[in-house]
Amino acid sequence: MLSLKLPRLLSINQVPKVFHEHSIIFGYRHPRSTATDCLFSLFQLTNETVNIWTHFLPTWYFLWNLLALSYTLDFWNEAYTWPLLVYILSSCIYPFTSSCAHTFSSMSTRARHICFFFDYGALSLYSLGSATAYAAYIMPDKWVNSTFHKWFVPAAVFNTVVCTGLSCYSRSPEQERPNLSKVLRIVAFAYPYLFDNIPLFYRLFLCSAEGCTHNETIPIHYRHVALAFLTCFLFATHLPERLAPGTFDYIGHSHQLFHICAIIGTHFQMEAIIMDMSLRHTWLTLHAPLPSFMDTIGAVGFALMLNLLIIALFSLALYWTPKLPELKYEPLNEKFKID
Repeated sequence: MLSLKLPRLLSINQVPKVFHEHSIIFGYRHPRSTATDCLFSLFQLTNETVNIWTHFLPTWYFLWNLLALSYTLDFWNEAYTWPLLVYILSSCIYPFTSSCAHTFSSMSTRARHICFFFDYGALSLYSLGSATAYAAYIMPDKWVNSTFHKWFVPAAVFNTVVCTGLSCYSRSPEQERPNLSKVLRIVAFAYPYLFDNIPLFYRLFLCSAEGCTHNETIPIHYRHVALAFLTCFLFATHLPERLAPGTFDYIGHSHQLFHICAIIGTHFQMEAIIMDMSLRHTWLTLHAPLPSFMDTIGAVGFALMLNLLIIALFSLALYWTPKLPELKYEPLNEKFKID
């Protein structure tokens, strides 16, 4: 009878510091896992398993949404739908990239950094996808065709580059100054999110009288915003695991919870964007120019090239700097040694 021997899991004291997760004590994979080991770990309960599946499965849900919409919308010929196409594609890319990053991040120290470089780049592209959809469908009536509206997408492209660069850089001081690293990463993602949502925040919290675009989507937008702030709170605070280190190593720690909140928030965001797109179609086509190729697909393509360049530079820098000694596991005597 065939049997599958899964890789042995380690404690926090048995892996290099770069692999440490705040208040997570057990369930670490070997820091020099093979690609096969990483794939097998998908079916083994580790401290990363739920992180992987909470983003891998929603990828297919969002792809299914895109496929369903393709039967009712003409993405190929109707320019009005291009911002939605860009947004949904970015909503598929970021959870898939995240699941891959968490899957293969235990292959080596360099592999871990590079995996998360791509993860950060995908998140920054998602912020641009959101900005593209917001510019086309979410902008308050009174702001349509304003200077802010015209420069909204170009500014979002710039923010994407800043987000990717700053988040990738935040891994540099991670071991020596973890608090600084955390702050830099929070700023890297909070800044583009807050910018992208300026039109929505105005509609929800500040605008009154005419031109505010109050419609049936408002309650759904509130849900998305609440979940976005809950996601940020969980990422920043490491709750609940910091209250009971070792208790939530496998299930229930903050990274898993913020993955779930982020995905549910994206679901509500997508639902609200699609509703706004439909409800405002007549008014927007009469009062605003149709989205252009350069403000949608072109902008994302340009940002993608810049992000890949940034990721390539940070990845190459890992090979230019002296390599630190890593722990090596000896399976026969189950001891670690330094190279």
